[in-house]
Amino acid sequence: MKNIKIFIRILLGICLLCEIAIAQKANVKEMQKKNTPFDIYELKGKQEGATLLVIGGIHGDEPGGFFSPALLIDFYEIKKGKVLVVPNLNPDSILAFRRGIYKDMNRKFAEVKHDDPDFDNVQSIKKLITNEEVDFIINLHDGHGFYREKWENSIFNPKAWGQTYVIDQKTLDDVPFGDLDSIAKQIESKLNQRLHYDFHTFGVRNTETRIKDEEQQNSLTFFAITHLKPAIAIETSKNITELPLKTLYQLSSIEALMEILGIEFERKFELNLENVAQKINDFGSVKINNNIHLDLSDVRSAINFTPLLVKNNVFDFTHPLGRAKKTKQGYEIYIGHKKISLLKPDTFPMQCNLKEIEIELDGKTTKANFGETLDFQQNFLVRKKEGARVNVIGYAKKGVISEHNLLINQIEIDKRYSLDRAKSLFRVEIYQGKNFCGMINLRAKE
Repeated sequence: MKNIKIFIRILLGICLLCEIAIAQKANVKEMQKKNTPFDIYELKGKQEGATLLVIGGIHGDEPGGFFSPALLIDFYEIKKGKVLVVPNLNPDSILAFRRGIYKDMNRKFAEVKHDDPDFDNVQSIKKLITNEEVDFIINLHDGHGFYREKWENSIFNPKAWGQTYVIDQKTLDDVPFGDLDSIAKQIESKLNQRLHYDFHTFGVRNTETRIKDEEQQNSLTFFAITHLKPAIAIETSKNITELPLKTLYQLSSIEALMEILGIEFERKFELNLENVAQKINDFGSVKINNNIHLDLSDVRSAINFTPLLVKNNVFDFTHPLGRAKKTKQGYEIYIGHKKISLLKPDTFPMQCNLKEIEIELDGKTTKANFGETLDFQQNFLVRKKEGARVNVIGYAKKGVISEHNLLINQIEIDKRYSLDRAKSLFRVEIYQGKNFCGMINLRAKE
């Protein structure tokens, strides 16, 4: 009986230790949960002038609010003044395409707890907002419905947020650019002269936050004005389903504001719906581990046997909204909320001392660096490199282990193994022993 009691006590002790360990593990996991840091881009002119802070992506399901700043970064050059651009304030929610996976970030500017996953991002953007060089802030959104001062129907109503320039109060006294009502009405007047559809008219919505809207007192723009920083929110309508059109309205509004602030700029394309759609679908490229390069605009939806490290792979995107997400299947590649491709990994060590290899393209020899893309019309030949093994994906010759010193015609490559949907881009992989050295992309031209 005594032994049984001792045994029970031991079991209870073990169970208690297990519970403590599980609780500690859960606490560590909770402490580690944190939103991904956002990015900051600086567009600076040669001439001094006002500084505008453009903030996008505070809500992850409002793509007009994060694709417009991405285009601003890639296709605008500032001549006078400065524009600071945050395209992805809430990166994890953008990836999930949800308003806020850690609850609404735009309700955390009056108070945010230290253990809140958004804490670091909120504190960082507050610091940027209150920076003495910042003269004006805009926060980009998509809102429901179409704002009207009087009720017309369910989507045309005074409680809607879509197609509005939202201000928290009319003016900030004795502050440069503090006449918020006047500035918002100037933008409204300009935009309403060039709408795609007449019913897309913009309006100025004054929430009178300090006296009428307690919830809005937790917002980013109200935080800004309480620190004497002029700020407005630009809201295109969620009822406008065409992303290029929402982005066009956002860019047009930003341009109108820059003109008011005296910020001079040059846009690298004509601002119309067709061009904006084209720019949105230009996903740029990604460099992986400095030895693979993928053009994302026409990439296949899945790439099998992608040579990657077991962990700590480095993805370097040219697009401001580029992101890689690790899953059980591999790495999902995103631009904003758009899933572009899935890389299914084939893992290798990469302790390789090769950086380039010689290739003959249609009879002309060139040195190719890993990650480079080269064109050929009829055939190519990868020259032998001592200690290196060559694998041309989509080509096979019986009994050949390394496909070097073989003249390969483009018709001999199985197009099912192309990197792109156009079936013209093929990969040449170089190995040294068990190590993957790098990939060279060869594009077959007509």
